[in-house]
Amino acid sequence: MALVVLSIVASCAAVTVIYVLARDWFGPSAAVFAGILFLFSPLVWFHGTVALTYIVEAFFSALCGYLFWQIDNGRETFIIPAGIVLGVAAGVRPSSLLFLAPLLLFSLRKAATGKLLKGMLALLLATLAWFIPMIVASGGARSYFESLTSLWLMVPSKGTVFNSSPANSIVRAITIVFIYLLCFGAASVVPIAARYRSVSADRDKRIFTLIWIVPALCFFTFGYLRFVNSGYLLLLSAPACIWLGYWADQWYQNARWSKPLKMAMIVLCALINTAIFVASPFYCSYRSVRQFEAELESVRTSLPRLGTPGNTLIVAFDSHFLGYRHAAYYLPDYLTIAYPVAHLRIGNRIFVMHQRDTGLLAQLPSTSCTRFVIFPLPAKGAEYQEYLKKFEAHLPPGDLRTVRLNDQDFVTGPVADLPLLFPDLGLSPEPGVYAQRHSSITPVNSRSH
Repeated sequence: MALVVLSIVASCAAVTVIYVLARDWFGPSAAVFAGILFLFSPLVWFHGTVALTYIVEAFFSALCGYLFWQIDNGRETFIIPAGIVLGVAAGVRPSSLLFLAPLLLFSLRKAATGKLLKGMLALLLATLAWFIPMIVASGGARSYFESLTSLWLMVPSKGTVFNSSPANSIVRAITIVFIYLLCFGAASVVPIAARYRSVSADRDKRIFTLIWIVPALCFFTFGYLRFVNSGYLLLLSAPACIWLGYWADQWYQNARWSKPLKMAMIVLCALINTAIFVASPFYCSYRSVRQFEAELESVRTSLPRLGTPGNTLIVAFDSHFLGYRHAAYYLPDYLTIAYPVAHLRIGNRIFVMHQRDTGLLAQLPSTSCTRFVIFPLPAKGAEYQEYLKKFEAHLPPGDLRTVRLNDQDFVTGPVADLPLLFPDLGLSPEPGVYAQRHSSITPVNSRSH
């Protein structure tokens, strides 16, 4: 709930900053359109009400854009606040520093050397203010950077332009276009409908905007992006809303339509975007969220009927939806083991959770449980069937059985078969790792791992 409240506050703050910067660039009418576009974005609506960091990053991106623009226009008193804000933004999502630092450096190109150095010092101190405590909480720099490197090698690095087919970059570019359409809905066609008209200093704004958006677009095109990570693009929502607001204002001022017809068109676009958020089949719609929550609740209430935490453990998948962290959080009394094995720099490991504590183990934990149950993925997903086939390929024929409860299929098998699912770990369980109730397993940031 605290994180949801932060998302709501960040949404309100973001639309305020977007309005202020758009008014500074293109006037009050364009600023109103920019604010409306942000408020009626289906993607913004979703991320503004969930416990994720993307809408907070969108706010910081907007605030950085505003501060950097003031610096670019010679207001050097904004340099130190800009450095502090970017440092704090990097604490929310470290990628913000990578994507927004070029814009800060561009805005500082005309600043006095003394002011520039003070701004860089403010950025450094603001970054260290969260980075040092995070390193300590992570068990040291080695533990943190090994985990970071392992994550990069395990997921994003496998599909970059440097080690995969160029087709992957083309697919990611298409995905970016689709996310743009999802983010702005009916308003996506505004650039086509608008009649362009030059404004003062338009070239400066365009260059500023390009430096704002190009680093992130290049990374997401040639580096890493999946549709389920659509929130990554909210970093660019502020400049997109500002320019779309300007073009919408140009259409409103220049179109040879009656004023009632223009207002009707605006209302229609708002209704279309609302319908996209409420009833579309995409993961970020209200309908999909409610469906996911209902399915999760069905699994949470049905699974205990298959066995108690004393005789049953959960095997769950590393998935965005109904993954092993959902299983471990909503059924904390059960020992949850993540499948498949994670191939990390330190070796092959499995993620294990119990009582909402996370462990990273080199071997299977010892346990008194006699059976395991697979925490089901969304039934309509082909990914679920793919994982089940992997399971069946590892296990002796006939060991798995399916039990149907509340229209939900649960696949179970004997715990003795678990070593066959994790052949890279060896067959010998590590004694004493399985945590009993009210105790915790060895945490993931422990120096011993």
